[in-house]
Amino acid sequence: MIENLFKGLFDTDLTSVISVPNFLLCVGTSLVLGILMALAYMYRTRYTKSFVITLALLPAVVCVVIMMVNGNVGAGVAVAGAFSLVRFRSVPGTAKEICTLFLAMGAGLIAGMGYLGYAALFTLLMCIVFVILNRFDLGTKKNSGKFKTLTVTIPEDLDYSGIFDDIFEEFTVSCDLVRVKSTNMGSMFKLTYNLILRDVTKEKEMIDRIRCRNGNLEIVVSAQETVSAEL
Repeated sequence: MIENLFKGLFDTDLTSVISVPNFLLCVGTSLVLGILMALAYMYRTRYTKSFVITLALLPAVVCVVIMMVNGNVGAGVAVAGAFSLVRFRSVPGTAKEICTLFLAMGAGLIAGMGYLGYAALFTLLMCIVFVILNRFDLGTKKNSGKFKTLTVTIPEDLDYSGIFDDIFEEFTVSCDLVRVKSTNMGSMFKLTYNLILRDVTKEKEMIDRIRCRNGNLEIVVSAQETVSAEL
């Protein structure tokens, strides 16, 4: 009676039915691997609660889907289409977050095919590599403090083309004017520059020089943005 409860309505004698103990073993293993992967992701990484929970549950979800497909090519294509539709309803994420989701899906796929040992080995290796790369900050841009975005407000009677060229030549390696915006009913301009400083310690000296030239109006210095949107 219990076996019939977990048997598909469209199963035949040629269809292999997954037993309840095997089903629970695969799902339980996937949950453990998902939690392990979520803990590894949390190490020295900015994260949200929703993303960590998703990362912990995703391997189990993929595992169940793969077990239910059970070699059916048509169902497999339908599942791939469903996953692609879900992707377009989510906020674009960073490369690290997208890669982690693919790792979680890979672990769930391996577990769903029944290779629990390989799934555990894959997850363990990826978590170790993930923690090592985060520990040594691989890919961190050297001298990132030199890359600045400068916003300067000037009166409308000043010609902004080349007004600060001599200052930038002294204090920066390169300077690009990326935005000009009129403000305060057209009585002022806001100039936005992307700078690479020669010496980070002389940033205040550069700002003081600019203040003398723009009439002590607003000046904003910030780190250059490198990520447009995050998950």
